[in-house]
Amino acid sequence: MARPPQRVTFTGSRGSDLSGRLDLPAGPPRAYALFAHCFTCSKDIVAAGRIVSELNARGIGVLRFDFTGLGSSEGEFANTDFSSNLDDLRLAAGWLREHHSAPQLLVGHSLGGTAAIAVAADIPELRAVATIGAPADTGHITRLFAPHIEEIAGRGAATVEIGGRCFTIRRELLDDLERHSVIDRIAALGIAVLVLHSPQDEVVEIDNATRLYEAAPQPKSFIALDGADHLLSRAPDAAYAGQLIATWAERFLVDEQQAAPTPAPSAQVVVAETGQGAYLNHVVVGDHRFLADEPRSVGGFDAGPSPYDLLAAALGACTSMTLRMYADRKQLPLDRVTVEVTHAKTHATDGSEVVDGGGPLIDHFQRRIKLEGDLDEEQRQSLLKIANRCPVHRTLEAGARIGTELSGG
Repeated sequence: MARPPQRVTFTGSRGSDLSGRLDLPAGPPRAYALFAHCFTCSKDIVAAGRIVSELNARGIGVLRFDFTGLGSSEGEFANTDFSSNLDDLRLAAGWLREHHSAPQLLVGHSLGGTAAIAVAADIPELRAVATIGAPADTGHITRLFAPHIEEIAGRGAATVEIGGRCFTIRRELLDDLERHSVIDRIAALGIAVLVLHSPQDEVVEIDNATRLYEAAPQPKSFIALDGADHLLSRAPDAAYAGQLIATWAERFLVDEQQAAPTPAPSAQVVVAETGQGAYLNHVVVGDHRFLADEPRSVGGFDAGPSPYDLLAAALGACTSMTLRMYADRKQLPLDRVTVEVTHAKTHATDGSEVVDGGGPLIDHFQRRIKLEGDLDEEQRQSLLKIANRCPVHRTLEAGARIGTELSGG
């Protein structure tokens, strides 16, 4: 889960307002990351969103932004170069540092990965850098406008079509690209490096990943994104890249929230506070781990289901499982069961007390059961009767005894 994104604006290297987006996990972020998008792309490229979602799922907040003159940011792209992009990244890291916490992780896609390597040493709090389809040298980008090189050199600028859009490329950009040695930069890094690249990348060949990996000092990792294209346009490829980055980065990031550790499974169910916020709790059920929380409207983070959500889920799950057991035993053509459950407090009685706004309230769980399959009406009614006999249903209607004692502490 994640919170609604926050729109961010900060001043870029050319004095223009840059448009950013901060995506935060539902609970307190364990750490922050900065994402650098590909050349002429924007922060809203679909692959970036999918990668950020995976990082959010691991508790990492992510800032992504449009470089000067791109996306929703102000300024002229024609007046920018690789150095100004690096300056924009430094300023974005500074914004995170000032308003939240400095980034520990830097993720770069394509030329954004090259920029991430080039700028990493200038962000002292960084602990890890991950690149996706990154060129091993800045000169690689000139291949995008190779037919216009002579025109750019002679006239000082040319209009180039990249990805279906036209951009003005100036000679200053070419000159600036030649001044940066990415291999030298990555060789001098003292932090962890992850290189992700597709063997089928037709924009930036796989040998770029080999050069980056060989130049990087330990600790370093390389993972092939087999079957993916350069922009990770297929949802599973982008999600996979995000999952890999999030899992790999956990080894190197420092948990800034210092949450209490997940408790051991010392009983059938164990619930313990995380120490984050008012209501966030670890829930341990055997080998299963998840969070319980309250909605933001009552002071929680909404980082997990509420206690009543869990109770409704238990009723829905038990109903579905009971129907499946019965259908299989009776060999009924039941293909799939879906149970919707809602919970509310309603008046226990009708009458004057209700009209006057008083009277006792009871918990009301409402189930809506969808039965898929070639079932006749008699079979459907039999299944409905069985639904009302599921164990959790009976427990809720009959009530239960609850014993409570204090542990030795």
